[in-house]
Amino acid sequence: MRFLTTFQIYDFIDTLVSLATAFVLGTLIGAERQYRQRTAGLRTNVLVAVGAAAFVDLAMHLTGADGAVRVVAYVVSGIGFLGAGVIMKQGMDVRGLNTAATLWASAAVGSCAGADLVAQAVALTIFVIAGNTMLRPLVNAINRIPLNEQTSEATYYFKLAVTPEALPDLRDRLVEKLEAANYPVADVNVVEFGDDLLEIVATLVSTAVNPNELNRVLVDLKHQPGVKHATWEVSTTD
Repeated sequence: MRFLTTFQIYDFIDTLVSLATAFVLGTLIGAERQYRQRTAGLRTNVLVAVGAAAFVDLAMHLTGADGAVRVVAYVVSGIGFLGAGVIMKQGMDVRGLNTAATLWASAAVGSCAGADLVAQAVALTIFVIAGNTMLRPLVNAINRIPLNEQTSEATYYFKLAVTPEALPDLRDRLVEKLEAANYPVADVNVVEFGDDLLEIVATLVSTAVNPNELNRVLVDLKHQPGVKHATWEVSTTD
């Protein structure tokens, strides 16, 4: 068998060290994800880390550092497809980006382990876990800061619930009022809204606004014949 002539005990021990390092560090990252009940938990992160380590270690033994560099490039692109599978879009919300980024980082940890950079793999693991745990209070604190409409850039929606017969005039008036207030309209849609009502949804060009100016347009339109309800909303989701 070719195995008997090519097997080298020191190479095998080196591979075991790489895989064991990837397994332990992937377990540390995955345990935190599993505790928080994320889509990609303990086993997924371990498999990603160990798989990346195996590919890089194989390339190191076959073609040396040059081959390992090429394999790492393919590992990065391959994990990109895996990460895309855990990203979900629900309405205007996108979920799973942090999970995908963690998988990407697990692959980096495994690649370091496979390239015999054990110290670098350990350091990277510490940073990944710190990013998923220590930064959480800062994220929560930032999210509790009230949104300042005049300094933030977002997408604004102006909505009017109107009777069918008043639709043509009110649609034109809505656009005129908003543009007169220097808020250009990017798009206008009409959707059904309850019994015998239609909703005009005007999407403003992404910009910062003065809420008082939009409220003045709102008050003016509320008093128009045929208007049953008027409001405006903001979305900061890209």
